[in-house]
Amino acid sequence: MTRLRHFFVIPLRFAVCWLYLGTLSACFLPVFLVLWPSRRRRVLAANIYGQFTGRVMIFLSGATLPSGLRARLAAAQPAIYVSNHTSYLDIYFGIWVAPTGTLATAKKETKYVPGLGQLYALSGNILINRASKRDSANALLETIDLLRRFGLSVWIWPEGTRSRDGRLLPFKHGFAHVALATRLPIVPIVVSNAHRCWPPGQAYTRPAAVDVRVLDPIATTDWTLANLDRHVADVHARFAAALPDDQKPRSPAARA
Repeated sequence: MTRLRHFFVIPLRFAVCWLYLGTLSACFLPVFLVLWPSRRRRVLAANIYGQFTGRVMIFLSGATLPSGLRARLAAAQPAIYVSNHTSYLDIYFGIWVAPTGTLATAKKETKYVPGLGQLYALSGNILINRASKRDSANALLETIDLLRRFGLSVWIWPEGTRSRDGRLLPFKHGFAHVALATRLPIVPIVVSNAHRCWPPGQAYTRPAAVDVRVLDPIATTDWTLANLDRHVADVHARFAAALPDDQKPRSPAARA
């Protein structure tokens, strides 16, 4: 049975995933072109596309998630949603549960993902060139401007890249600067076991129970630039405390 699943079931599920993604993306392409003059409407359309895409891709991946996540996130809106990142599965989870009216941030390489990436580039969401400090700073300013102008939320993976072994990486400070500028609350979203469902570097997924915990919102109205490092460390510590032992961060010496 294991060999049969390896040769037939997993490749079939993988093919259905990408066929669905390509078909839905082709259907939404003219929508984004019609909405091109309005960036806000393109972001909202991207949220709707993500809710259709994410739900089905999560189902086809074999992952099981706790119920009620979308309602919990919507109750905190507008907010800065921050989540740890260990798998491609996180992308589909994020676009599924993010409430309508949520801006996304992703590295510039996202636009090369077949189907999803091309629509993302048209959607009005943020693409970040992490290799350039100037481009990263401009993307941060653009994010803040869109949140203020349109009253949006934003979804950020503060590690800046996927963890290869599932362990929490250090946080970059971008999300904290967004909080300082907008004073929106931060909602930590702690994801466990996604890296076992869709391991980094692998094309196929494996059925797995993925645990997601939405922690209490963190008020940022009293945050200051002078204490920014402490604020970032506090958010990181909340993630570390909520993760299982095999996903807690390594010590600086171990990372080195």
